[in-house]
Amino acid sequence: MTISKNPKPRRMKIKLIFTLSAMLLLNAMMAQQKPERVPLVQSQIQVAPIKDTQNNRQYELYIELPEGYAENPDKKYPVLYYTNAVWHMEVLSAGAEYILTEAILVGISWQKDPDPELLAKHGPQISRFWDYSIAESDNPNVQEKYKLGQAYNHLGFIRKDVIPYMEHNYRTDPDNRSYFGYSMSGLFGAYVLLSQPDTFKNYILGSPALRGDVEELTRLASNIT
Repeated sequence: MTISKNPKPRRMKIKLIFTLSAMLLLNAMMAQQKPERVPLVQSQIQVAPIKDTQNNRQYELYIELPEGYAENPDKKYPVLYYTNAVWHMEVLSAGAEYILTEAILVGISWQKDPDPELLAKHGPQISRFWDYSIAESDNPNVQEKYKLGQAYNHLGFIRKDVIPYMEHNYRTDPDNRSYFGYSMSGLFGAYVLLSQPDTFKNYILGSPALRGDVEELTRLASNIT
């Protein structure tokens, strides 16, 4: 084991990690309480429309490149993917200034073209209820209206469309992909981890909204060899 001769930089980094974690959790909790809030627009974030080719749905990617990306054409970068993007974009972008300095950040939006009636009733975040959920509703009327339990479709979109798009258009390190999710997107992350863990190398899951999904997650975990 190597011991640093000067522990101050290590302690500073640990403090920054704890600070970022606290900011992420606070930001996520505030977002749940105020779902209609409008985030600060970040000029350094590129917006790329992208289609879920399997389910014919429209999304957007919010891509932030690290400082020095253009000046290092031979360098490949790790990527941090995150869902519920509008709610987490600001704080992750701020974290890039101190901790995620060498990473490409990729936020995946909510569906941009959901049913107009559901959009008007529930707001732009409505698609997270079917994209991030892993189980169908026991209520036939609810299930018919919201089509819950489509996490497998959203995972397919990320694997077949989002990741290939990023790896084709940007200098990403395919062996160093990470995922961040909180609450419902934390549940989605748990599903990805237990069903197709090779999708990402690292998983950062905050307070997953497990609700009645523990049994299904346990079943998935039992299949891991």
